[in-house]
Amino acid sequence: MTDYDVLRVFCAPNGGYGNELGVVRDGSVLPDRAERQELAAELGFSETVFVDDPERGVVDLYTPTLRLPFAGHPCVGTAWLLDVPELVTPAGAVGARLDGEFSWIEARPEWVPPRTLRQYATVAEVDDLRVPPPGEWVYAWAWEDEAAGRIRARAFPGRVDERGDSHSGGAGACTGGIDEEEATGAAALLLTERLGRALNITQGVGSQILTAPQPEGWVEIGGRVRLER
Repeated sequence: MTDYDVLRVFCAPNGGYGNELGVVRDGSVLPDRAERQELAAELGFSETVFVDDPERGVVDLYTPTLRLPFAGHPCVGTAWLLDVPELVTPAGAVGARLDGEFSWIEARPEWVPPRTLRQYATVAEVDDLRVPPPGEWVYAWAWEDEAAGRIRARAFPGRVDERGDSHSGGAGACTGGIDEEEATGAAALLLTERLGRALNITQGVGSQILTAPQPEGWVEIGGRVRLER
């Protein structure tokens, strides 16, 4: 079995929650994309990262069913693990920094595939949502405290695993795919671009994501990372 680390990204202040991430530190053991895709499907994390150059931060990212040009929580977690000033993804160079307990990356909204950002009037409405049918990627959110930039959010990828299995980073799992993500940096990035302000997001059961718009269209995403094993 290929060696890999398991991280939790966007943890709560007590170190709980967060979205699991698999990281293969030595990507050379699986240089073929088909082999990488097979391992990502086998592991079943919402994303798995293969590190091709740990010093330069060159990475390759996969869901259980496809290769990604960029993804938020994998980049935040891998930057923390490698302790590098940037990651080189297929989408472009991602700036990275550590600030106390938080790991931050800087990325561009245009790297993120389309998401439906659906606002609700109250936090209770978001909490009561059921998993929608597959097909549409929905980021459901409501203001918890608008003046303070605090948001309650849930993420429904609408993604069906080709194997017919369920792999969920958060609540609401059922057969058929990844129904709900516990924490998603890319969707938070898009919401930050839309609202044009720094955000403190509670997503899933209790994960925390921090964001801040930056000059020239960049957005910073930050969170706590914990090494599971």
